[in-house]
Amino acid sequence: MTKQVAPPRTVGVFGTTLFTVNGMIGAGIFALPALLVAAVGSFAPWLMLLGGLLFLPLILVFARLASRFDHSGGPILYGQAAFGPFVGFQAGWGRLASAMTTLAANTHVMVTYLAAIWPVLDGPVLRPVAVVSIIAAMLAINLFGMKQSVSVLGLMTLIKFAPLIILTGAAIFAGLSGGPIIVPEFGAIESVVLLTYYAFIGFEAVVLSAGEMKQPRRDVPVGLVLGLAIVTAIYMAVIWAYLAIAPGQSDAPNSLAAAAGALMGEFGTLMIVLAAAISIGANTFNGGIATPRLMYGMAEQGMLPRWFMGLSRWGTPGNAIGFLAVVSILFSLWDGFEFLAVAGTLTRMLTYFICMLALPVIERREGRVTPVSALICVLALVSSVWVASHASMEAFTMLGLILVVGTGLYFLAIRSHAQAAAA
Repeated sequence: MTKQVAPPRTVGVFGTTLFTVNGMIGAGIFALPALLVAAVGSFAPWLMLLGGLLFLPLILVFARLASRFDHSGGPILYGQAAFGPFVGFQAGWGRLASAMTTLAANTHVMVTYLAAIWPVLDGPVLRPVAVVSIIAAMLAINLFGMKQSVSVLGLMTLIKFAPLIILTGAAIFAGLSGGPIIVPEFGAIESVVLLTYYAFIGFEAVVLSAGEMKQPRRDVPVGLVLGLAIVTAIYMAVIWAYLAIAPGQSDAPNSLAAAAGALMGEFGTLMIVLAAAISIGANTFNGGIATPRLMYGMAEQGMLPRWFMGLSRWGTPGNAIGFLAVVSILFSLWDGFEFLAVAGTLTRMLTYFICMLALPVIERREGRVTPVSALICVLALVSSVWVASHASMEAFTMLGLILVVGTGLYFLAIRSHAQAAAA
């Protein structure tokens, strides 16, 4: 038998933090400021802080789990260690199904932003060409090595954050103020606090690639907590800047661009539109890095065919990257691909639930269940159940379909691995 060669470990704390930040920040930061200010006024930046604190227990659950594993796969490893391979597969499959369709959906949104500058991209011919080209280019970059991917991701992160920093700095330089903080009624906060929770979803991308990190048991927990702090601070600063400029407090998705235009003219509007496109691109690229590693981890655990463990000449999971490219491109050309994206958040919540329940089970087996772990698991479960309770019946139906398809694939993979072992 030939020895399976694993991808090299090249990523440090900087890379893990990049994965966390870009997993969370995509299009939301350009739409949420207006929505939150319209709902709760001057309390909006502090509501974002409240959202970060609400999300912290879930981050700590993943941080404690990540400190015990050094292979790629994240949720599948946690679920399998606690409840066996079938539950581990469902944790990974839900994340994988959501990721493949989200990659296609986000690329369409990216082209929509770019079409605001170059309207020709919104044509019936150029739009699909642009979407396919962007997906192919992003995943092709991933073939050349994790170090190169992290470098590109770092550049995209700088480009997308620079305009937001400029906007915030311009508001400070102009001597603007967000006004006195007025705490709204609880009903107003409850109606939008889910938006703050959703702003942080996507952080788990960092644990999917742990097998290519230098010291994952140390660096991934640090990257998770540091990433949450950075994202919370950025959201608070951008919302404050929007509130200080106060362009009529519109809740339209492009209101942040309008705010930049009100303060800096046409240059400000163009700057934010380009930043939005790059931000979505970085979020998509981040998923393009993490998802093939999830497939690799599932194949490594016998949950997908071993073909997904095939490496490129540069040591990257080339077969998984190629598979993701083909499937995402097909979804992008199919008008109905959004049906899976509707249940994407709920599907991801299933992954979160499995991980929350896995931590106390694993710690109990180790004989060291701590009060801190018990507390963060309870807090994470309560907040997540509350969030999931707001999902529609349609979303739950789609979640059921995803689980049925995944279960069929799981048993096919088990059969193929058994046949390979017997041969």
